[in-house]
Amino acid sequence: MTAEPDPAIGDRSREFRHGLVVGKFYPPHAGHHALIEAAAARCAAVTVVVAPSRRESIPLDLRVTWLREAHAATPWVRFVGRYDDHPVDYADPAIWDLHCAVFADALGGAPVDAVFSSEAYGEELARRFDAVAVCVDLDRRAVPVSGTAVRADPAAHWSRLSPPVRAWLVRRVVVVGAESTGTTTMAEALAAHYGTAWVPEYGRELTERKLAGLRGVRPDATVFDVTWDRDDFVEVVREQQAAEDAAARVSGPLLFCDTDARATAIWEERYLGSASEAVRAAARRPALYLLTDHDGVPFADDGLRDGEHLRAWMTGRFRAELAGCGVPVVELRGSHEQRLAVAVAACDALLAAGWSFADPLPARPDDPASTGHLAS
Repeated sequence: MTAEPDPAIGDRSREFRHGLVVGKFYPPHAGHHALIEAAAARCAAVTVVVAPSRRESIPLDLRVTWLREAHAATPWVRFVGRYDDHPVDYADPAIWDLHCAVFADALGGAPVDAVFSSEAYGEELARRFDAVAVCVDLDRRAVPVSGTAVRADPAAHWSRLSPPVRAWLVRRVVVVGAESTGTTTMAEALAAHYGTAWVPEYGRELTERKLAGLRGVRPDATVFDVTWDRDDFVEVVREQQAAEDAAARVSGPLLFCDTDARATAIWEERYLGSASEAVRAAARRPALYLLTDHDGVPFADDGLRDGEHLRAWMTGRFRAELAGCGVPVVELRGSHEQRLAVAVAACDALLAAGWSFADPLPARPDDPASTGHLAS
């Protein structure tokens, strides 16, 4: 009887015992994943060395975590992070020695018999480890993407990014405002316009549950009978952020959120007289706030609203709160069509501004192997 291979090691009958993949993964994308999968299919064990320089703007531990999640189905592939701040010059043997010392340290002395790469330098890297060079999609026909291209325009390559990378890159746009000023309508409309996700207001869901519970005892109960305590607002923040984080993984480059922790703090202030430190401390920094003004918007009483008389006060509180948060704020006034046009223009500008990445260490310009995973 033939023993089943240990799933933590991989199939020992595969072509190679131990494969090596090296890269910056800045950020990880579908081309990187295809390379790792190719190594996993042909090796009993694979070590992926994630080796950025410290000047880059995505933390090393995040890249390792993202890669581990993406390749959780192949446990014989392990990911090791090491900083590599040495110059990039593939024509200099001494510099090669410095890079390979970093990779050898990550390997912990384990021998390598195959080096998998999508770059011209793969041959030399394999030679230095006395291993077979395995080239995967060198001309980028199978997966036409690179780290350089992703950094230049993440939105254009969004489909080639894994969920955790999308969640880290997504631009979050938060719509806030007093009761019945169209925050939900605006979040929905923007999500439809951009073909992306939006996050409903958890506080409304909790209000519905509280009111339903009261009516189970008192059928004539109204929203004015609903009571709130500090724990309720902590729950609202926790659940709102959990829903936001889940949506960010499947969203397009923009994610629209109907309220956030700063807005919750104002609602807590309204009902309890002040905002707790726990709620305030949970505030995040989105890319943009859209504030829906109450002026000229009829109050629609849907049975869950009780603050028509407070709308002007709340609009003022939102305006004051957001003014000092360090996030751009665009106020929406006029008809829904006018508000949507202003909001779309602000979001288009956000996308046009792009993303900012620190440049990786430059390679020698005349080096034919100067582009690729080590430099991307």
